[in-house]
Amino acid sequence: MSEAGEKNKALVRHFLKAADQGDLEAMEELLALDFIDHNLNPGQEPDREGYLRSVARYNATFSDSRTSIEYQATDGDMVISRYKQRSIHDRGELMGLAPTGQEQETTGILIHRISGGKITDEWSESTALAATMEERLEEEARKRERIEQELLVARRIQQAALPEEVPELEGWQITPFYQPAREVGGDFYDFHPLSESRLGLVVGDATGKGVPAALVMSTACGMLQAVSQASDSSSPGEVLEQVNEALRARIPQNMFVTCFYAILEPESGSLTYANAGHDLPYLHRNGDADELRARGMPLGLMPGMGYEEKETILNRGEAALLYSDGLVEAHDPNGEMFGFPRLRALVAEHAEEGSLGEFLMEELYTFVGEGWEQEDDITILTLERSAT
Repeated sequence: MSEAGEKNKALVRHFLKAADQGDLEAMEELLALDFIDHNLNPGQEPDREGYLRSVARYNATFSDSRTSIEYQATDGDMVISRYKQRSIHDRGELMGLAPTGQEQETTGILIHRISGGKITDEWSESTALAATMEERLEEEARKRERIEQELLVARRIQQAALPEEVPELEGWQITPFYQPAREVGGDFYDFHPLSESRLGLVVGDATGKGVPAALVMSTACGMLQAVSQASDSSSPGEVLEQVNEALRARIPQNMFVTCFYAILEPESGSLTYANAGHDLPYLHRNGDADELRARGMPLGLMPGMGYEEKETILNRGEAALLYSDGLVEAHDPNGEMFGFPRLRALVAEHAEEGSLGEFLMEELYTFVGEGWEQEDDITILTLERSAT
């Protein structure tokens, strides 16, 4: 092989190494002013500037690019190279696909024409890349379709579990508010009519997202209703104990359910309650917000759990707020969380006229601002006793 042929092969290897490193200055030095790329990427111009922009885009999409020459031959001013390239898709979108963080391997043939120590033309053939891209696009489409189907199924499960009607009690206003996030969580609320005009109320949240969370939520919701109405108990703690034992055997080990369960006696205003690891409700009373504290572990997590039971009286004009963590964990554009202190202060300052739930949602929308992407389901249940 001639000395010129060896120099041309070395020039191509140097050129490909510069491309791996994103060294556009070195590549520009090796390309002739009238360079032509005969195999164009979408939107690429065939001249030298278009080629360099294409390389820059590639390096803005992939990192750790490594090209190895498996075979190289020369015939006069032409250099033929069979190559294998490995790189990681972790920097930018590729044909609309978000970075995967996965390594991609491409094999192909490159042909370069060299004149006067400069590359004047390039031809390339990479069927592996085309197949990989087509495969990835199809896989991404299938993935998106599966996600949309799962979201639809989860939404239907969740909607089927939520009550269709709100109980009407003389002298009381019960107002549920439920706003699902795009990725369905495990929020739920329910009402259990009991004997002697008593009413069971529950707000809960199953861990996780999507179909698994919706199934666990639906199971917990059904068990709470069945146990409370079958036993017709006046003890929320006993209801939670029984549901905990039954639920533990029926849900995956890595999942659990938090919930606050209360029984209201409308005539006296008595509210007896127990808590299975759920966010503490608040009682709006005399311009303040009292926490309704009761100790207890989440349902389905550990066997043999007991649940502390407490009682309070809702006087005329007072209100209880039950909610899920989607409310307090909402973030504003700067990343600040809505938080418990803010929620408690708002409950305390709420005037007796007007709905407490509507007031809180108005404050939340002001806090998160326009363009807010809701991160989790939001459930609010207010129990308000009329002032007169």
